[in-house]
Amino acid sequence: MPTLFFTPRYTEDSQALWKAAASLGWKTERLTSWRVPDHLKAVEDPVIYGEAMFAPALAEQLGRVLRNPPDDWLVRLPYEYKQRNIRMTTLGEARIATEPAFVKPPNDKSFPADVYRGSELPAEFEDTMTVLVSEVVRWEREFRCFILDRQLQTFSIYSRHGELQRDQKFASEPCEDEEVRAFVCKMLADQRVELPTTTVIDVGTIQGKGWACVEQNAAWGAGIYGCDPAAVLRVLQRTSSDADPSHQPTCYTAQARGAKAQ
Repeated sequence: MPTLFFTPRYTEDSQALWKAAASLGWKTERLTSWRVPDHLKAVEDPVIYGEAMFAPALAEQLGRVLRNPPDDWLVRLPYEYKQRNIRMTTLGEARIATEPAFVKPPNDKSFPADVYRGSELPAEFEDTMTVLVSEVVRWEREFRCFILDRQLQTFSIYSRHGELQRDQKFASEPCEDEEVRAFVCKMLADQRVELPTTTVIDVGTIQGKGWACVEQNAAWGAGIYGCDPAAVLRVLQRTSSDADPSHQPTCYTAQARGAKAQ
């Protein structure tokens, strides 16, 4: 039986996942510190969900590995799936740019991902720090997608024109949902798109360009927004596994939606 581990931080996401785990008969443990109690270190099927600093520390104590996407994944993604120019460089190189660009750390939130001129970038980080730099685009709407074995498990809109959709209960139109499925399934079926067994992919529409991939995220720390918590748990259960079996890329034609919000 899986045991779902949470960090001490209470969130709506963790509460939604806790309820879903209970309904599936899973055990749950919310830790109160960075240290995993000795009697919990030997559980057979630990499943970990939490923030970027805390969750990897728990995983190490539980004998699991939590991985992040490769830093250059978006750079190597075929252009048809990103619809904008993206390069990986150093913060020092980005600082000498005079034109505004969207700059972000690849896999953490060391500083906010945003549009910067070179001189506006945070000064407290070393020039050698790796960053992604992309052309400035306007996202009309953005969706979070949980992926397992190249299959779309559940998805949810989370932003319209930069506005978080919590007050709208992360509701999207049926026609939008069909467009999400079509775009994501095409990307998952393309073997040029390298993906781990479990992951989260954010997609959306860029003004004047159409559907594109926003970014890839590690599933173990991703917010679930309006995604189905039970489907998210299926992904999380495999997230810390070292196995990466080869599967034919297929896609669910029906989406499991939930009312829980981040």
